[in-house]
Amino acid sequence: MRRVLILACAIVMVDTMLYAALTPLLPEYADDFGLSKGAAGLLVAAYAFGVLLGALPAGLAAARFGARAAVLTGLVLVSLASLGFGFASDPLALGLARLGQGLGSALSWAGALAWVIGRAPRERRGEVLGTALAAAVFGALLGPIVGAFAGVVGAPLAFGSLAALGGALFVAAWRTDGPAPESATLRSVRGALREPLFLGGLWLVILPSLLFGVLMVLVPLELGDAGWGATAVGAVFLSAAALEMFLGPLAGRLSDRRGRLLPVRFGLVASALVSLALAFAGRPALLACLVLVASLSYGIFYAPGMALIADGADEQGLAQALAFGVMNAAWALGNVVGPATGGGLADVAGDAVPFTILAALCLATLALSGRLRPTPAWVASL
Repeated sequence: MRRVLILACAIVMVDTMLYAALTPLLPEYADDFGLSKGAAGLLVAAYAFGVLLGALPAGLAAARFGARAAVLTGLVLVSLASLGFGFASDPLALGLARLGQGLGSALSWAGALAWVIGRAPRERRGEVLGTALAAAVFGALLGPIVGAFAGVVGAPLAFGSLAALGGALFVAAWRTDGPAPESATLRSVRGALREPLFLGGLWLVILPSLLFGVLMVLVPLELGDAGWGATAVGAVFLSAAALEMFLGPLAGRLSDRRGRLLPVRFGLVASALVSLALAFAGRPALLACLVLVASLSYGIFYAPGMALIADGADEQGLAQALAFGVMNAAWALGNVVGPATGGGLADVAGDAVPFTILAALCLATLALSGRLRPTPAWVASL
């Protein structure tokens, strides 16, 4: 399992590096191309829209043709799209490259996570998924560095280097034995969507995607308006990701040992409070500090949410690759709606409105969380 986990961690790390690399570059692109907050939100959301388009087909392909085949295809698409982003010279080309990155990511994530879940004991799912998430966060940590690097040496060199890294991972995946294909149809998803564990897990992926999606559009633009450059903005999100990187394994292990809802409820309270603080933060320095707190509050949901998805898939006999394809769609939905809607609302009514709505969503989720009984029997028996 160790080799597969390392490979999966490396794959999701590269994907999130690409996703997060845009953050410090966003103010520069907004200035160069005259983008409004809404248009900048659409550019950020293009990656997630690609994931949304490819999520279910990718999950189905990963199940039917094997996780390794999905990973290999996804790495090719991600590498080619990275080159395209590096050489893009207008907003349309940038958006299409981001879309391509998202399509490739849908394949590589579904394949990589199904691959590692197939090797992991059920009682360690939260911990293993949390480790993969830590690698993804590490990629998000490196992403702003790549963006800042691109601001200094140019996008072709920076994103060309990421494409080369994707090629190296392709070779590593090619030389690793993958799991056998599984029987899967889209009809099997219907049963899973009636399973409370599965639905609850999906919402716990959508919610932080909404939260981070709004955060990654409004905060960089606000800091850019205050005179902060790409390096300074990148440093803020680099620091936030450094904190979040240690959160995934801890939250996953806690959800394995004490039940899925304990870290979730704590995160809901903290996320509501920090979202309200972001709504009314006036000074750039305070805003930057709140980003650090938000990264921990928002990031705590992913590991228990993904473990719930895997548990719910088992209850309904749904192939794990297809389950993670649905998870990709849930993540993408949040990351399409969050940046685009958050940016649009901020254009019309100011930044306080989207952050206040997010706080209300967290509190509503907390109120409804008592209806979910996610603790598996093997946890209750500990």
